[in-house]
Amino acid sequence: MQLAQVFSDEQIVYTLCRELSWLHLLLIMYMDDSLKRDFYIEMCKLEKWSVRTFRERIQSMLYERTAISKKPEQTIQQDIERLKNEQKLNPDLVFRDPYFLDFLGLRDAYSEKDLETAIIVELQRFITELGSDFAFLARQKRVSIDNRDYYIDLLFYHRRLKCLVAIDLKIGEFDAAYKGQMELYLRYLEKYEQVEGENTPIGLILCTGKNEEHVELMQLDKSNIRVADYLTLLPSKQVLKEKLHKAIEIAKLKNESSHE
Repeated sequence: MQLAQVFSDEQIVYTLCRELSWLHLLLIMYMDDSLKRDFYIEMCKLEKWSVRTFRERIQSMLYERTAISKKPEQTIQQDIERLKNEQKLNPDLVFRDPYFLDFLGLRDAYSEKDLETAIIVELQRFITELGSDFAFLARQKRVSIDNRDYYIDLLFYHRRLKCLVAIDLKIGEFDAAYKGQMELYLRYLEKYEQVEGENTPIGLILCTGKNEEHVELMQLDKSNIRVADYLTLLPSKQVLKEKLHKAIEIAKLKNESSHE
């Protein structure tokens, strides 16, 4: 009865029952937000989540943490439909903010090296948090330019986006200087590492905090750079829920005012 109310089209119900188990459907059946429900359905089909993983994704508020949730509703719907019908994945469906790294066991004071080492030790869980299509390539990838050596903390490849993803780990809040550093890495990867058929590399800067206006003014998206917080200690679910919903509301208000 509930399934029929949620999905009035009989063909949709039939298709879902072929693609997902009854236990999967039970987890999304009572979601009020249709966009949120569609997001979980398509991502579950894409990444082939088990019921346990599906439940964990919902409990971790994955939808609210993806960049897509902060876009206008029409954009969200278009991107989900494109994924459903054309298997085209928008990076906004992939990248998150914040990332939950509580499994690293880091407490109080720790260095960037401590953070990186902890990630390598728990690499499988880190990839689970990033998304199943991420493949690990290198740690401290050396970049040599004009006889100077630079090092990319972590280098991954995303199978469906078909691009390299450089990750820079930072302790503390985002700083404007990080943009130039990441741009250097991305241009190097584009020139020397990108192979035919691949898309332009993406940079992900992980910090413990950021000023949203600061990030917005720097127009990082034009450089294919993303900035996200990471949490090594999680607040209560209620506090996290309020914080994420507030971030979504602020982003949507900005979208509306920019179109007026």
